[in-house]
Amino acid sequence: MSKITFLGAGSTVFAKNVLGDCMLTPALQDFELALFDIDLERLKDSENMLLNLKKTVNSGCRVKAYTDRKEALRGAKYVVNAIQVGGYEPCTVTDFEIPKKYGLRQTIADTLGIGGIFRNLRTIPVMMDFAADMREVCPDAWFLNYTNPMAVLTNAMITMGGIKSVGLCHSVQVCVPHLFRDLEMDDAGVQWKIAGINHMAWLLEVTKDGKDLYPEIKARAREKQKTSHKDMVRYEMMLRFGYYITESSEHNAEYHPYFIKRNYPELIERFNIPLDEYPRRCVNQIEKWKTMRAEMVNNKNLEHCRSREYASFILEAMETDQPYKIGGNVINTGLIPNLPKEACVEVPCLVDKSGITPTYVGDLPPQLAALNRTNINTQLLTLEAARTLKKEHIYHAALLDPHTSAELSIDDIVAMCDDLIAAHGDWLPAFK
Repeated sequence: MSKITFLGAGSTVFAKNVLGDCMLTPALQDFELALFDIDLERLKDSENMLLNLKKTVNSGCRVKAYTDRKEALRGAKYVVNAIQVGGYEPCTVTDFEIPKKYGLRQTIADTLGIGGIFRNLRTIPVMMDFAADMREVCPDAWFLNYTNPMAVLTNAMITMGGIKSVGLCHSVQVCVPHLFRDLEMDDAGVQWKIAGINHMAWLLEVTKDGKDLYPEIKARAREKQKTSHKDMVRYEMMLRFGYYITESSEHNAEYHPYFIKRNYPELIERFNIPLDEYPRRCVNQIEKWKTMRAEMVNNKNLEHCRSREYASFILEAMETDQPYKIGGNVINTGLIPNLPKEACVEVPCLVDKSGITPTYVGDLPPQLAALNRTNINTQLLTLEAARTLKKEHIYHAALLDPHTSAELSIDDIVAMCDDLIAAHGDWLPAFK
């Protein structure tokens, strides 16, 4: 029996989406769904949930929980990663509270910025352990990464871990439907092209029957910007730089130096920016799980409809050789020539029995490539810090982060990094 291994299976809701999708996919009925998590209570919850779901949907998949990671991986054909190292407490709290002491505010802090840097630094060593296990017990497996920071972690798994990997994000497939719903436009029959980097990929083309829809999109966006709404940062970026961005406004508010500024506090209200949004979400999710657990884990009548998540469609395409197109995060092997070749880029990819084949995009419009490079600089220096364990590269990554460098002095950035290193303690490797 072939095996799909899910690392971070204690993420019960996400495990239901990804593995529930697999249970509904005819080509995957002979697979074992191998579950692993370091939280044994959450692991058991997910196992119980999936066993109930298996009966409800009459799936042929076998469900098995493992407490030994290497055994969970042994012989796997596909590995799905959805871990969070350090959790809400202590690490997410640390990522927000120490920068706040320096006057640096964040919204999500899981991708770029000072929070993204330290989330990477504590996650990469764990993923290198995954890679070592995989090279030993399932060297030919595909690694499907859903964990943020997407670009850096996927890059690390490929270049440092030596594992066939692709990074998968929800933002590509929901970008156009969300935009059109928000602007009260019909997206039926619309064609689009998206490429860039994760969380800052660009809607490069959007047409219907050969007609460019951007003029209408921008006209409606200008009108919508006259009143407060939840996507004001992205609309502002589109109107200033010409193209819509895949990821949400709360994310993009901290990827650029324009929106969260101590000297311009009025921008927070003007662009409806939710500071400290991710900690609020974490607290709400923790509270929500207390009631959701009873409804999901032991529900003998649990049902599932196939979601938009890419994982099951990727596996189906590889198993059946029926091609499927995704937006995937891969190394920039000449795909976008005006971005660094070392970067992880998000581009259209074709999936079939031969694996995942990225497509050539060509040069991005110069202003978009320039914006991407400001984020790539920090990504690549974070990777260098993880690879060399030299503390100076942590400083370099933070000093080149657009939001951090726009707000703080060099001395304060270095001091803040030192405080974060100390506060993380054993969550980080020893940096020289």
